[in-house]
Amino acid sequence: MIIAQEKRKTNLAEYILYMWQVEDILRAYKFDIEAVDKNIISQFKQDEEKHQEIRAWYENLIEMMKIEKVEERGHLQILKNNVNELFDFHMHLLNNKKDAAYIGLFEKAAGNINEFRQKSQAKEENNDIEVCLTALYGILMLKLQQKEISKETIAAVTTFSQLISDLTAKYKAFEEEKE
Repeated sequence: MIIAQEKRKTNLAEYILYMWQVEDILRAYKFDIEAVDKNIISQFKQDEEKHQEIRAWYENLIEMMKIEKVEERGHLQILKNNVNELFDFHMHLLNNKKDAAYIGLFEKAAGNINEFRQKSQAKEENNDIEVCLTALYGILMLKLQQKEISKETIAAVTTFSQLISDLTAKYKAFEEEKE
């Protein structure tokens, strides 16, 4: 909860990736709040009130995942909405045609996005930003498992990382202007 709140404020893409990881952790613990409490929540070393607040956050996530039937795979609707927010902003930047640097980053990544979409058998309705985030998450998981990643894959995913980094920085600035 503490990390998620901070990431949500500073970088929407990092928040989404973090929350996807939280979803997978909850699945790994089979939605057992006692195991989550013992192995995760207790690591935050907070006072009792904050501990209970964090536990309630995890309990709510577990409940939402069950209600939305994403216990085995998939993502919470709120996270899908966040991905769609980024995609909508991405389309705004492309259609606006005022940000040549961003358009260049997208053009550099576009071929890799299409290739990843085909190789991963991602559905056509998976938008370009979701494809990039999914690839970045996959690389994160491979690194955590200490699996080898080809130079070609790293090069392709680097184009995704650059695109998403620029997109989220521009999105954050846009959001701050609205406030």
